[in-house]
Amino acid sequence: MFSKILIANRGEIACRVIRTAKRLGIRTVAVYSDADRDALHVALADEAVHIGQAVARESYLSKEKIIGAAQRTQAQAIHPGYGFLSENADFAEAVEAAGLIFIGPSPASIRAMGLKDAAKALMERAGVPVVPGYHGEEQEPGFLAEQADGIGFPVLIKARAGGGGKGMRRVDRPEEFAASLEAAKREAKSAFGDDVVLIEKYLVKPRHIEIQVFGDSHSNVVHLFERDCSLQRRHQKVIEEAPAPGMTEEMRSAMGEAAIRAARAIDYSGAGTVEFIADVSGGLSPDRFFFMEMNTRLQVEHPVTEAIAGVDLVEWQLRVASGEPLPKAQDELTINGWSFEARIYAEDPSRGFLPATGTLSHLRFPEGDVRIDAGVREGDSITPHYDPLIAKLTVHAPDRAAALAKLTHGLEQTQVAGTTTNLDFLIRLSRQPEFAAGHPDTGLIDRDVEALTSAQQPDDAALAIAAIVEAGGFARAAGNDPWLSLGAWQLWGKASRPVTLHFAGGHRDCRVSTEGPALFGVAFDGRTIPVRLFEAVGVARHVEIDGRQSHVDIFETPLGMTLFLDGHTHHFHRLDPLDGGEEAASGGDRVIAPMPGLVKIVRVREGDAVVKGQALIVMEAMKMELTLTAARDGIVESLHVGEGDQTSESAVLLSLRPEDTA
Repeated sequence: MFSKILIANRGEIACRVIRTAKRLGIRTVAVYSDADRDALHVALADEAVHIGQAVARESYLSKEKIIGAAQRTQAQAIHPGYGFLSENADFAEAVEAAGLIFIGPSPASIRAMGLKDAAKALMERAGVPVVPGYHGEEQEPGFLAEQADGIGFPVLIKARAGGGGKGMRRVDRPEEFAASLEAAKREAKSAFGDDVVLIEKYLVKPRHIEIQVFGDSHSNVVHLFERDCSLQRRHQKVIEEAPAPGMTEEMRSAMGEAAIRAARAIDYSGAGTVEFIADVSGGLSPDRFFFMEMNTRLQVEHPVTEAIAGVDLVEWQLRVASGEPLPKAQDELTINGWSFEARIYAEDPSRGFLPATGTLSHLRFPEGDVRIDAGVREGDSITPHYDPLIAKLTVHAPDRAAALAKLTHGLEQTQVAGTTTNLDFLIRLSRQPEFAAGHPDTGLIDRDVEALTSAQQPDDAALAIAAIVEAGGFARAAGNDPWLSLGAWQLWGKASRPVTLHFAGGHRDCRVSTEGPALFGVAFDGRTIPVRLFEAVGVARHVEIDGRQSHVDIFETPLGMTLFLDGHTHHFHRLDPLDGGEEAASGGDRVIAPMPGLVKIVRVREGDAVVKGQALIVMEAMKMELTLTAARDGIVESLHVGEGDQTSESAVLLSLRPEDTA
């Protein structure tokens, strides 16, 4: 076994590897960029080495800097985590050439599966079923359009390199193909340095089911059962579970055997995942699943496999890389119970899952039998430089119903303030009828997207509490309990105060009146809600609202407040009276940068006439492309950015004027 390893990654996965290494008595070396100088993975490691600027190509994608850090600290091996260089065969080769051990498969195995077109051809030869489509080298747009016509719409354009939904576009009609192809190639080139794509038949009702495989240097290969990863948005996984609902032993055996054949075909050693897509239009069937790709690394969703199989896959990686045989044979592996994992992101589902930034001014995870894998702490910042994952929440229970109830409860008990998150979306998704009944498919979120992602309006209870807190103002001394200070403005008899609450998508005018000691009335929409406050116990406040008692957590900043009430998160913001930005932007006269990023394409010039919905500017932020469109018809009056410019959040990129003005 190793005595010291370097982790060539950051965030949650770096912290995950460090925890197992510490348990095994292995010293760890972290690497960090300028943006991660104070990151959690740096604090957890025994040593840490600075490797460059925040931009990934100058730090986490620099093979030379990472290998140099390993040599400088006398680490014996490098764990690549996932993402960045984890599936880069040249990196694995360079690690070995430097006399170090790459904790993963051989460079040859990575190359064999690194390009999806070549991998599919290899799988066909190995007897593994593949999705019908075009997997060749010819990339002329007209030729690819002909292939799509021959396959039949809808089709999926997919970058042959990389993963994570980058360089991937679903195309439903022939007239959409050219623009989608251009966008997919551009995104693939930016993310992976390779713009070659393949065209596949898009299955209308598919399920994404993958098999965890593990090999060693002694010719042993096993599978650790399946994971269902069908709940996806923009081809990225949201909630994963193991085992797959509705899976029969016949189909599990067929998929497991196919996955092992795939691994043996490339002499695979280490952790890997063989991803299949299953056509479930007629139910799960052993003859209706197809190979999509193989990820030659540990997967983000590996905790659900660990939960049902009772193993530590990172420990297996370390043992296999150090030359040991697999800890268990196939007949020693069994499924125990059910597990779900939800990915908690800083993103705004109501705005197309737009990534969000901000400082995690308040961060609380549920206590008890819930697994949290996080790479951030309270006070850390979500920056535009890397993936906006906050944490993964994993639960395990004897059966699916119990595990799903545990997942929902765990999400409801999670509290995040300081940035927009997908928590409410995840809670709604965990209760979605088709999913709850065990019938997930990759189109489920898109079919129910409005109900799942619409901005949640505060209910009466949240409005009443927020109004009372707002009425207390900020005059109280820092650190005083707002619950105890609310009576400070009471006069003789009843007193009242008007309050305007602002939240996403609207505002509400309220009036708060004192009705007695710790008793208030909050009036809005023609009615008055009685609210009684009880003495605070710890962080949570005890409150009775209209005859119903609850506990509420309140977190305030000068910019607003966040309430955590009855499993829901409610954000209220305070307007700056000197800032006319909200009013000025509302008319659609300006195109505003939704977050910091790089201007990739400017599709218009000053003086051009544009129509509502027309694409104007393409930005790149947090590893994804954002297309900004015209909010109304008009004339481009001024352009404030050019291609290649870096821009900050809320920066004005372009201004419009009505067509009939000079």
